[in-house]
Formats: sequence, C-alpha cells, structure tokens
Amino acid sequence: MIYRTAAFAILVTVLLAGIRGRSVADTGAPIPIHVVVVTTFEIGSDTGDVPGEFQYWVERFPLPNTLPFPQGYRSLRYDPVRGVLGIVTGEGAERGAASIMALGSDPRFDFSKAYWVVAGIAGIDPNAGSVGSAAWAKWVVNADLAYEVDARDMPPSWPTGIVPFERSEPFASPAPAAESIRGQEAYELNAGLTDWAYRLTAATKLDDDANLQRLRAPYAAFPKAARPPFVLQGDSLCGDRYWVGSSMNTWAEQWVSYWTGSRGTFATTAEEDAGIMQSLTFLAAAKRVDAQRVLVLRTASDFSAPAGTETAASLLAKDADKHGESAYREALEAAYRVGGRVVTELSTHWNLYVDTPPSAPQYRVR
Repeated sequence: MIYRTAAFAILVTVLLAGIRGRSVADTGAPIPIHVVVVTTFEIGSDTGDVPGEFQYWVERFPLPNTLPFPQGYRSLRYDPVRGVLGIVTGEGAERGAASIMALGSDPRFDFSKAYWVVAGIAGIDPNAGSVGSAAWAKWVVNADLAYEVDARDMPPSWPTGIVPFERSEPFASPAPAAESIRGQEAYELNAGLTDWAYRLTAATKLDDDANLQRLRAPYAAFPKAARPPFVLQGDSLCGDRYWVGSSMNTWAEQWVSYWTGSRGTFATTAEEDAGIMQSLTFLAAAKRVDAQRVLVLRTASDFSAPAGTETAASLLAKDADKHGESAYREALEAAYRVGGRVVTELSTHWNLYVDTPPSAPQYRVR
C-alpha cells in the first residue's frame, strides 16, 4: 500500500512537471507568463563566461530552458516552474523597442497578467546615489526628443542648447504635453507598485569593495555619492547618446523635472527604457500587456558627473577604459540581487499578485 501511494505521488509529480514545461506547440494555448525579466545586453554566452546583464539571471535564478526568438535580438530563457521569462533586448532604444514589441506580440505567450521587471545598469547622478546602488524609477523620461543648438552657437543667457519641441528656448514655461505627434517625452509608472518594490528591497545588502570605495572617494562633497551602495527611488532618463559632465548632469536634472511637472527626480541615465516603455504602451492599448505591472530598476555602474579636480573628459577616459562602466561588476550584482527579490516574490507567491498589483502597504519582509 505504501509502495503504491509513493508510486502514485511520483507519477503525479512527473505529470505536473510535464504540464508546466509544455510549449505552446504541445498545448495549443499560449503559455501564461508571470514575470518577464528584461535585460539589455549579454557579452558572450548566457552562462560560464564574462557576464552581462542576463547571465546572473540564467545561472542563479535560474532560467534553464532556451526558447528560440528569431524575431528578436537573442534567444529567450524560461523557468516553467515559476513562469518567469527572460529577454535580452539588445542595447539602444531601437533594439529595446523592437525586441519588446516582438515579444509582446508573440502568440506563444500570454502576457495579460505578467509583470515586467527591467533590470539593467546605468550611470548615476552623484546628487542621487553612489556607484553600486540600485534605483527604482517612477518615471522614465526621453532624453532624445528635442531641438538642439550647439553650445558654441547658443545665446549666452541659455543654460543649455537643448530646447523642447514646440518651444523656442530651454525649459520654456509651460511645458508642452508630454505626448504629441513627435513622440512621448515621459512615462509615469505605477507609483504604488514601485513603492512596494522599493520597500521590499530597501534593506537589501549590497556589497561594498575597494573599487567602489576608490570611485566614490573624490565625491566627499556629494553626501549621497559618498555613501556605500544602497537602494533608492529615482527616475530614469534615457537616450542613445552616452553623455557625461557637470553641465549635462545639471541639464538632466532639470529635464526630468521639466517633463514630469517637478514630480520626478533624475537618478540614472540609460539607453533603452523609453523605447521599452513605448512598446509596452502600444501593447497595453492592444490588451496584450498591463502597463500598470511594469517596474524599472537601474543599478549604478558609473557616475554621470565628475568630482574634485576631475574633468568631464578625464571621467569619460576613465570610463572608456572600463567599457563605460567603472563599477560594472558591482552594478550587475546589485541588479540581480535587488531585482531578484522582487521577481522571486511575484513568481513564488503568484496567487497573491495574479489579480491585483501589490502596493506599498502590502509589502512582505522576508
């Protein structure tokens, strides 16, 4: 009797595992996805070599199954037990937008209840945080949609040569509508969901090391930049041009404030988030995704402005020696460690979050 019961239990386990691991071809129905992990680059293979943003998710979460994705930048990875799908979009706004649109339109998957967690590295404003830190965004702002007058040609009274569309001088008031025929300048994320993710992860221990200590040493005059790595809330400014310097950093702070009606605070500078958000916005209009289930996490691989005697040119040269990210490894670790807590919570306790996105009062400390 005991033998038969044990055998039956094993059979049920095998059958359930088979059902969970079936593809759309096996079932004839789309696979319901619980969480999509969105990364933007990987250097070589998904495992076993120099890591990019994707590798720690594949190896540690893990994401064991490889799924073909010829219409996108790179093959997908999938955990059939927890319903977590991972994508590498490719770097830049164009690849970010195209890959997410291709994925969201893929008939193999049902994303109607899926959470989207962008987990990538970025530059950080030394007024907002330190290298190795992790920032949850409530706003994604586009850095590219604008007029531009070369700084050598602009009027002496202008603080910058970057001018909003539909205006004739920088930061002219009132700000135009964020969405127009020219594109979308700012995307507001679900504040309650972002607060929940922040509170869930705020106490996450982030490693400090000699490299991070050396990088932040010149930033004693910047209280937040001088801190060891920490989790914060701060917004993402995205553009395809890699900029650096105190003047550009001041512009970035003002640009985020301008397009968010002073509700947003610039923290990180990246490339892909505006393109990703544009695709998710279109997909939401088509009822393919829920735009209220999107989280954007960026972790600090370098500072966006110099400190002390350093210049913009010397900071750029130092970052260029490290492929643009002087705290690259630490930022990758932070992205997985902080983002992983949220993805694990959402996917492991799916029954709590399937129907309604969590908000700050619902957070669970583990």
